[in-house]
Amino acid sequence: MARRIRHHVNPLKVDYLAIGAERIALPAQGPVEVELGCADACWLFERAAAQPDLTLVGLEIRAPLVGEVNRRAAASGLGGRLRAVYANISLDLENLFAGGSVDRFVVNFPDPWFKRRQHKRRLVTDALAHVLWRQLRSGGEVFFQSDVWALALEAMAVLEAADAQFENVRGPWSFLNANPFGAHSKREQQCVARARPIWRLLYRKRALRPQ
Repeated sequence: MARRIRHHVNPLKVDYLAIGAERIALPAQGPVEVELGCADACWLFERAAAQPDLTLVGLEIRAPLVGEVNRRAAASGLGGRLRAVYANISLDLENLFAGGSVDRFVVNFPDPWFKRRQHKRRLVTDALAHVLWRQLRSGGEVFFQSDVWALALEAMAVLEAADAQFENVRGPWSFLNANPFGAHSKREQQCVARARPIWRLLYRKRALRPQ
C-alpha cells in the first residue's frame, strides 16, 4: 500500500523543530539554484533538462517526498547535480548554505495558511529575506509565484521593504507578466490548465550602500 503524504505540514510543530539539517556542499564552479519547498520537484527536473550546467537543490519538510525525489534523480542520471534535502526552511536555511553561494532561490506556490492564527507559519518573512540576501551571490535572484493574491502581495511587501536589500526586476511593486524560466511546478501546471491567475515576482540582490 502506498504511503499517504500530507499536503500541509506545520513547520512550527514540535516534530519538525529539531531536524538540524547540515551544511550542503556545493560545487566550486557553476550556478546553483535552490527551490524552497520542492514537493515532488517537477520544477527542478524541468530546470535540469533545460539547463545542464545547473546544480539544483530542493528543500522539503516531508521526508517521504525527499526520498522519492532523490531516487528519481539517481534513476535519471541526475544524482550528481539534482537533490532534495530534508529540512525545515524556517529553522534550517540559515545553516544550509555558505554566504554568497546561491544564484537563485525559487518559491513556488507556498502554503497560504489562510486562517489568521496560521499566518505565523507562512514562509516569506522579513527574517527569510535577510537570510536569502546573505546566501545569494552578487546579482543573485529570488523568484516567487502564487495563485493567491493576498499571499503574493504580502511577499512583495516583504521583499520591497527588506532594507533595500532587493531590487524588483520589473520596477517597484510590479509583477512579472510570465514565468521566464521554462519550468513549471505541478501547482503551476494545474493553475494554467484551469486558467487561474498567477502572480509572479522576481527580485535581484542589491549591494548594500555604505552607512
